[in-house]
Amino acid sequence: MSTGGKGGAAKGGGGGKKKEVKKETKLGMAYKKDDNFGEWYSEVVVNSEMIEYYDISGCYILRPWAMEIWELLKEFFDAEIKKLKLKPYYFPLFVTENVLQKEKDHIEGFAPEVAWVTKSGKSDLEAPIAIRPTSETVMYPYFSKWIRSHRDLPLRCNQWCNVVRWEFSNPTPFIRSREFLWQEGHTAFATKEEADEEVLQILELYRRIYEEFLAVPVSKGRKSEMEKFAGGLYTTSVEAFIPNTGRGIQGATSHCLGQNFAKMFDITFENEKGAREMVWQNSWAYTTRSIGVMVMTHGDDKGLVLPPKVAPIQVIVIPVPYKDADTTAIKEACESTVSTLNQSGIRADLDTRENYSPGWKYSHWEMKGVPLRIEIGPKDLANKQVRIVRRDNGSKVDIPVTNLFEEVKGLLDGIQENLLKTAKEKRDACIEVIKTWDDFTAALNNKRLILAPWCDEEEVEKDVKARTKGDLGAAKTLCTPFDQPELPEGTLCFASGKPAKKWSFWGRSY
Repeated sequence: MSTGGKGGAAKGGGGGKKKEVKKETKLGMAYKKDDNFGEWYSEVVVNSEMIEYYDISGCYILRPWAMEIWELLKEFFDAEIKKLKLKPYYFPLFVTENVLQKEKDHIEGFAPEVAWVTKSGKSDLEAPIAIRPTSETVMYPYFSKWIRSHRDLPLRCNQWCNVVRWEFSNPTPFIRSREFLWQEGHTAFATKEEADEEVLQILELYRRIYEEFLAVPVSKGRKSEMEKFAGGLYTTSVEAFIPNTGRGIQGATSHCLGQNFAKMFDITFENEKGAREMVWQNSWAYTTRSIGVMVMTHGDDKGLVLPPKVAPIQVIVIPVPYKDADTTAIKEACESTVSTLNQSGIRADLDTRENYSPGWKYSHWEMKGVPLRIEIGPKDLANKQVRIVRRDNGSKVDIPVTNLFEEVKGLLDGIQENLLKTAKEKRDACIEVIKTWDDFTAALNNKRLILAPWCDEEEVEKDVKARTKGDLGAAKTLCTPFDQPELPEGTLCFASGKPAKKWSFWGRSY
């Protein structure tokens, strides 16, 4: 299953096998993004100090540079879902086999990925215990206990936790890992209308995480029956696209589970007329995969490029003392600059390390993707100015100290806007509208995000997968976008020749 949300089986590489443990950050990148994307990506996440490789394949240490980004995203999302009256919960990591097996379709969807605990010390357990791959079966026996009447609805809970999904062939930091962090929301309603409304409210929050915070353009849409969450009624998702690899990537998912789990776990309530009804349920999640999508989208040959809204440090201040310069005055000017920015709510820091040259520091902070660098030397001191360098495009500007906050704030806003605009232009340039099978295969080989008319039949999707299977992985539906172009009458499905019912995005995926 992908780690982009709750479900959606996905194969495909782009990240390479486990790398040797790197002992220290070395300056400069050995690989270029356009030449060897997989090696480049692995190098960026290590050299920028986001992750460290661990001695269990597919598991990674998340260092502060990654965790602080996750915390900034969490801060936004948690506040938004609390407005929707979501309550925080924490459910155990373990689930018994008989409970996990209860919902057949659901567990079949996760079966290859479930990790089992079979021993305690040297003794075998009476029955194996599973580590949660997701928490539907962990939570829902208790929903059944807590929900009795229509007055107990809606029940809306969320937990921030880790999950373990063991099976896959190509571990990639953030994108495909055996353990990852996420939030998972689980809700129960009296009516389908309420459940449907929430599915889209949450999906919009996921769009905002990607576009407003991570500056990554996404498409909102519905998954095919084949790609939906195992055991659910329907799945919606936000889908990103990585132009360098020509692969789609599921960013997050919001599912309407319908009444399937209510039936299995006997989650019923007494309505206002005294009759018993089954609840309607949703579940939804986004994960630390979002950080990897951001790295892939914005990173360049110097390393990471961070959108200001999620940069742990938005501005790094570096003293540039030339020979015979007044180092004390320069240091004080740097400290004053950091203080001014911090007091205005900008995350600024000062690099005072004396064992590194200014040039080394420039490269170091560029590698880490800090949006703005401020340099202060003797000339700047004399002119009561600072030099500001942008990470996204390398442009330099000298600004007076008196206008510091306004200028910096304007530049940060500009970088955030520019990163999304650039990423959207690159993504849109990869979208190809096709109508025939030959055009489809040509577009697929050209690393395109394909928009194609489709008859919406599962057998046809299976056939497309079978016919495109190869070393790079098979093509599949990514989503049917909510934003549907006009479908002229008589349009035929690109794969079957039957009447088309909708436009869907197709391609290879992570």
